Amino acid sequence: MNRNVYALIIILAIALFSCKPKTNTSNLTSSLQMNIIDSLTVKTAADSLKAKYPHANTADIAAGVKQVARFWMSSDGTTIEYVKFCTVNYLATEAEKLVAFEKISRNMEVLNGNYNKISLSLKEPLHLTGSDITAVDQMFGGYEPSSHLGDDFFKNKIAFFVLLNYKFYSLSEKTELGSKWTRQQWALARLGELCKSRIPGELLLTYGDVVTKADTYISEYNIFMGNLINAKHEKLFPADMKLITHWGLRDELKSNYKGDRGLEKQRIIYAVMNHIINQDIPMEVINSGKYHWNPLTNKIYNNQKEVAINPEPNSRYEWLLNNFKALKAMDAYNPFFPTYIKAQFESNMEIPQPDVEKLFVELVSSPEVKKVAALIEKRLERKLEPFDIWYDGFKARSIVNTAELDKITRKRYPNAEAFERDIPNLLVNLGFKADKASYIASKIQVDAARGSGHAWGSQMKGDKAHLRTRIGKDGMDYKGFNIAVHEFGHCVEQTLTLYDIDYYLLNGVPNTAFTEALAFIFQKRDLELLGIKDNDPLKSDLMALDIFWSNYEIMGVSMVDMNVWKWLYQHQDATKEQLKEAVIIIAKDIWNKYYAEIFGVKDQSILAVYSHMIDNPLYLSAYPIGHLIDFQIEKAVEGKNFADEVMRIYNHGRIIPQLWLKENLGQELSDKPLLEAVDKALTKVK
Repeated sequence: MNRNVYALIIILAIALFSCKPKTNTSNLTSSLQMNIIDSLTVKTAADSLKAKYPHANTADIAAGVKQVARFWMSSDGTTIEYVKFCTVNYLATEAEKLVAFEKISRNMEVLNGNYNKISLSLKEPLHLTGSDITAVDQMFGGYEPSSHLGDDFFKNKIAFFVLLNYKFYSLSEKTELGSKWTRQQWALARLGELCKSRIPGELLLTYGDVVTKADTYISEYNIFMGNLINAKHEKLFPADMKLITHWGLRDELKSNYKGDRGLEKQRIIYAVMNHIINQDIPMEVINSGKYHWNPLTNKIYNNQKEVAINPEPNSRYEWLLNNFKALKAMDAYNPFFPTYIKAQFESNMEIPQPDVEKLFVELVSSPEVKKVAALIEKRLERKLEPFDIWYDGFKARSIVNTAELDKITRKRYPNAEAFERDIPNLLVNLGFKADKASYIASKIQVDAARGSGHAWGSQMKGDKAHLRTRIGKDGMDYKGFNIAVHEFGHCVEQTLTLYDIDYYLLNGVPNTAFTEALAFIFQKRDLELLGIKDNDPLKSDLMALDIFWSNYEIMGVSMVDMNVWKWLYQHQDATKEQLKEAVIIIAKDIWNKYYAEIFGVKDQSILAVYSHMIDNPLYLSAYPIGHLIDFQIEKAVEGKNFADEVMRIYNHGRIIPQLWLKENLGQELSDKPLLEAVDKALTKVK
């Protein structure tokens, strides 16, 4: 999972995760009114500039003074001071604008990079293995020193300088004009987005406190698998197995398509997941190995004697609700994107939410779903069960003995330092030349994570991307390696798109789906990196089926996520109990529309299990879009040098998604290439 989102500054990218103390947000809306400059004053400012600069572009002048007026508050000055500011600070020539552009770019790298570095360091006790997390760790981990940067930019007028001199382009304008822009024009357009919201620091601090605690809640949500029992009080899982929800549970479920009593284990894991969603999971079994637990009956035992349970008090939905309230409070200060839904899709993802949902519906309701499901049933020699949305049999690793893979990875990577030392070799194995491999590796640091792991990129040259991965006391097991390779893909992208991009304001990728795509591409090569060759002539066909089935699952999950947020905006005073009920209803509704016929059972809520819903609001859509991009990139690099193609493709930086895809791959985002490949694969794969 890409956690680079933590490193962003909300004034620059709306989805930013910052931090700390709670404040009375009800007073902020009334005391910090924006858009107080009337149209007559705006006209006065424009006329003053036209008189001062008769040869200047009148459309640019009009756009600039309107943008300043839209964010001006009474605390910024009188109407006379507004007009004076515009008159004094307008840059009338392109040469002047370019000089200021270079200076601002340099300064933003200094600010972004150092704030990111501080935030990363403060969160280390929360994210990395070590002593128990204390209240002080929570306080410092929840503190974000950049949280007042937006306020400061408006107070010292930097934000108004940018708004006055650099146009903010809507998504529709970028879609219409972007193909004709030079790289420099794209960088200037990104500068115009620097101050697209004016969210008070108090609200950023409040949200940071919420999201940090929600992240800790998820990171510390482990199930002691060795304490799970069946009706005969048999233990089916290793005594020392401890799995984080949902990632660890899901991956263990996937691994049990092979091996002894796999189906029974999968049914137990599925029951665990449902108890988490329903919040009737006993508090006694969360991150604790004190009791034995039969998830199928939801009973706990001490020395085979049943013990009364205390269900989790809807904490999962309380954190989701807290996230919504904290983000909703910011809407009034984000005039270009007045809801978090619009901000997340039209600002961060730069694909409208209805377009994303339409794309997902097209795939999950396609005729290919029934055909692939029928193939899976034949392979399993049984009817599908709901947890088969995670069927893993189209991957080469599904036929490899996991225990043998564990031995290989544990020996090779006894600790984080061993993985870091091996990065140059991993890159060379992927086709990177030795000098480039060393160059990239020198900019990545590997840390042992408390949770499942994440990647946290640098925001300035000279700093390192951090690959956080979970490593057991006996070393990195295969599942940990597989996840680490995924995060490794993120770190390679983060390094290439910072160090090899021509303009700092274009660093990164169009949206998080694009970094997920490269992470998926790396993750699929994990066996290759272990020296295990897959010579299967059906490899590309299996890959198409695997990506398709993965998308079928995650698109449903994402639709639940999106529709929950729509519901929240319609029910802003909901309680955590009402929210839980709504999430379960929405999950069952999506299931009944697109999954019930395939699996032969209605009213399943399993699509609501993903932890991202709790600690990473509206992030889930990045995964299926990432899978589609992953597939399109795989087809583009087929038969070519992988490393060279990755460096070429990821050298475009942060332009809008559809243009990035068209320029790099010759086609925009679509389900069709994947569906066509699935149809072809179905004629060959048995």
